[in-house]
Amino acid sequence: AERAGLMLVAHGGELRGRDHVRTVLGALHPRRLGHGVRTAEDPALLDELVAAGIALEVCPTSNVSLGVYSDPASVPLPALLEAGATVALGADDPLLFGARLGEQYAAMRAARALSDPQLAELARMSVRASRAPSDIRVRMLRDIATWLAD
Repeated sequence: AERAGLMLVAHGGELRGRDHVRTVLGALHPRRLGHGVRTAEDPALLDELVAAGIALEVCPTSNVSLGVYSDPASVPLPALLEAGATVALGADDPLLFGARLGEQYAAMRAARALSDPQLAELARMSVRASRAPSDIRVRMLRDIATWLAD
């Protein structure tokens, strides 16, 4: 997949913790990391991810459902953002965990008192970290700006 130029996305840094992230990085060389929230426990590792431009797919409902964190307010979103990480909120598995993407934004808004500009920036990070065609990314970014202006 790497030689074919496909975007590598690995799952790690949720149940198995920060040490698993190091294993995943070394073996798979991902450009995105499904979860990665436990990197907040290791500032040096988090700095490596930020420097490498690896986006983190943060899935609060999954994290709480699996017992990684006790509640959405415990998900280390602020620490990830303060470190400069690119964060894409995700729903992980909506059928299993019962929450879709919009509910992830609502949960983090409620848990962290996020403002509309902060939510918009999370959405923009998701779009910029995606592999969607450029015309679709431009349209999505415009839609986010319109939502924020309204």
